[in-house]
Amino acid sequence: MPAPASQPDDPALLRIDGPIATITLNRPAAFNSINLAIAQKLEQLAAYIEGDDAIRVLVIEGEGRAFSAGGDLQTIGAAAEAGTVTPVVGELLKHYHAFIEIVRRMPKISLSSVHGSAAGAGMGLAFVTDICIAADDARFTPAYAKIGVSPDGGSTVGIVGTVGSRRALQIFLAEDNFTAQQAYEWGLVAKTVPAAELKAATRQLAERLAQNPPAAIAGTKQLVYAAATTPVKQQLDAEEHKIVMAMNTEAFRTAVKKFTSKSK
Repeated sequence: MPAPASQPDDPALLRIDGPIATITLNRPAAFNSINLAIAQKLEQLAAYIEGDDAIRVLVIEGEGRAFSAGGDLQTIGAAAEAGTVTPVVGELLKHYHAFIEIVRRMPKISLSSVHGSAAGAGMGLAFVTDICIAADDARFTPAYAKIGVSPDGGSTVGIVGTVGSRRALQIFLAEDNFTAQQAYEWGLVAKTVPAAELKAATRQLAERLAQNPPAAIAGTKQLVYAAATTPVKQQLDAEEHKIVMAMNTEAFRTAVKKFTSKSK
């Protein structure tokens, strides 16, 4: 199936370069806030990436001055005034949460590349990916409690699993915003770089991740996310199953031959 064609005015753009796919949030005038159109486009693009066996890494970035300002409060506020918030937000989250589900389950590594502001669901997107790299001047803003709501957009999925419940409560209820350096110290960001170097550093990291064979990526991702909630015996059985599957691939046989020839 050919990749979905991207038009310059699409709310999200797809670019594929070898084993690396890049989704660019493309509503710069609205600071890449999430409305129904971008949610539907993200779900479509992620579904394609999940099904393309040649893609090993997905990079998610934002166009313009911000990574993402989160949910589109213009749309949501208007719906609240009109008494239609339940169907409007329900439809938006149906597509956006489907996108998040695909990102988490796909047998590929997802990498968020964050600059500027990442707020609300934009912050959630930054941390629901498998790895996050950020410009050193990036700022993360929980935003939810200030407008009287609880988190969405995968925010609790990515953050709680990384920092634990107590730090997560601090982030969502006691932090107006926090820096990329704080996020790094809390384990939410893997690496910070000067803003001018973010694109190059993101590409370098994506290329490094893409060197991992597909079986290694898929097996490791599934095992890591299952570990916290899976009984020990079941997790060990899953480890055995995944590693045996990987050892039956040509990539493993080639790597072992290369390793053993060096050790002689």
